[in-house]
Amino acid sequence: MSALTDPKSTRRMRVDSWDLLLAVLTLGVLVYGAVTTPNFLSAFNLSQLAAGVAEKALLVLPMVLLIIAREIDLSVASILALCSVVLGLLVQAGLPLIAAILLSLCFGALLGAVNGVLVTWAGLPSLVVTLGTMALFRGVGYVLLGTGSVNIFPDALTNFGIDDVPGTRIPQVIVPFLILFPLFAVALGATPFGRRVYAVGGSPAAALYSGIDIARVRFALFVLSGTVSALAGIVYTARLANARANNALGMELDVITIALLGGVSVWGGKGRLTGVLLALVLVALIRNILGINQIGGDAQGMVVGLLLIGSLLVSNSTGFLVGWLRNIGAIQRSGG
Repeated sequence: MSALTDPKSTRRMRVDSWDLLLAVLTLGVLVYGAVTTPNFLSAFNLSQLAAGVAEKALLVLPMVLLIIAREIDLSVASILALCSVVLGLLVQAGLPLIAAILLSLCFGALLGAVNGVLVTWAGLPSLVVTLGTMALFRGVGYVLLGTGSVNIFPDALTNFGIDDVPGTRIPQVIVPFLILFPLFAVALGATPFGRRVYAVGGSPAAALYSGIDIARVRFALFVLSGTVSALAGIVYTARLANARANNALGMELDVITIALLGGVSVWGGKGRLTGVLLALVLVALIRNILGINQIGGDAQGMVVGLLLIGSLLVSNSTGFLVGWLRNIGAIQRSGG
């Protein structure tokens, strides 16, 4: 069987070519920034760039798994904000920092479980469920804290938010992502759970007939999303030394853009974390260059939105081209 007629070969070719395109785009943006933007490659700016993307890097990990499984979680930024508020209130109440962090993580898992129950057992679409909980969870944050904020935290938390790894210019806030990324990559690509995620997204009916508990897999993914979102909320609070209900407002747009730009199929069943990592770096570089050139958040959001639309258009065009080449190959094979 030729490469053009083998479905596995065409999928691999499509993914590899997409990763190559992302790598070229990322390198091009990096060179552009180095040539046109003063101090872009300075150690300070690159350190700030890494720190600024720490929360998005965490949030995109479970988002990738959810989209591969044909689900989505629009409430990740709201869970981040609400868990940030809970952390601030617990610390303000005099609870030890470690206990406050653990309770915040458990609360995030509970919020994820709420999404999971509504999707898997109530049978509601995840798009609708998480659109509703996106507003609900942030609203709860306003009920708990109002429009105020908590700004006094233990030194251990604030130092984590501003310090680098000793002997390097790597910010400590990016370390949780550096630890979780390989764990997620291995779990997705080399474990039975990862194969179940791909199976559920590729064909839910076939996954069900093969004995996979689809509801259990999807529920686990939403709980994982809530837990990691809570961790991102802790990182966000440490980095800004601030807990308030409007933290990370609109961050879900960047997270979804990074996932889809990284080659994860919006239809489920396809995607790898290598492409997502490249997309994460690409979006971070673009936002950093725009920020250095004093281009505001609204304009940056517009660019990110265009990236999202463009990635979908290019991905669909690539799929059409690969399908066309497969048909040509099949015709030539039958004719020969």
